[in-house]
Amino acid sequence: MAAPPPWLSVVIASRNEQGSLPALLAQLGGAPDLVREVLVVDGGSDDGSGQLARLGGAWLLRSGPGRGHQLGLGAREARGPWLLLLHADVRLPPDWAERIRNARERAGTAWYFRLAIAGGHPGLRLVELGVALRSRWRQLPYGDQGLLLPLALYRACGGLRPLPLMEDLDLVQRLRRLGRLRSLGSAVRVDGRRWRQRGILRTTLENAHLRRQWRRGADAATLARRYYAGP
Repeated sequence: MAAPPPWLSVVIASRNEQGSLPALLAQLGGAPDLVREVLVVDGGSDDGSGQLARLGGAWLLRSGPGRGHQLGLGAREARGPWLLLLHADVRLPPDWAERIRNARERAGTAWYFRLAIAGGHPGLRLVELGVALRSRWRQLPYGDQGLLLPLALYRACGGLRPLPLMEDLDLVQRLRRLGRLRSLGSAVRVDGRRWRQRGILRTTLENAHLRRQWRRGADAATLARRYYAGP
């Protein structure tokens, strides 16, 4: 009996991630029975990320900057029945493929990975705990954690809007109206450079303030300018 075809479309938002992207593509390349296609959506890199994406076997798309624009474009072009939405600076856990295969049994459910932040500072462990509680009890995982869901569910909730910031919060708020988001159990690892550059407490408070302003109706473009401003 022939093996079933791969069914997962992976969409990666990337911008100047030549130091991170090859390792992520290598991880995804280790599960050819699962991954049907990898779509890297470049948001204006000038460091060779696009060339590395092609060399790594990905389908390269180009977009204006902003993860909402990038991931939304990739999702529109995806051909698999399931989507995995990722940021280019993540590292998947060793058992990522097994976790995703098991998740497919719940066809109407969206899934997320737990978050791990690179670095040994105890404050980062507190951030991870806060993210875990937010994800489980408030059903609000971050885009950094990755999002796995059936393409049909993605379309049913309206998909990603082309927002320059808060695109992840906007999406999961709509998804949780359609059903509970569930943890895949294992954790993706993110670089943590923003926490290192700006400080753990400062970054945490700034992020909370931006989310509060978003909930109160602040313009996403204005919030994005604040978020991406230098220290």
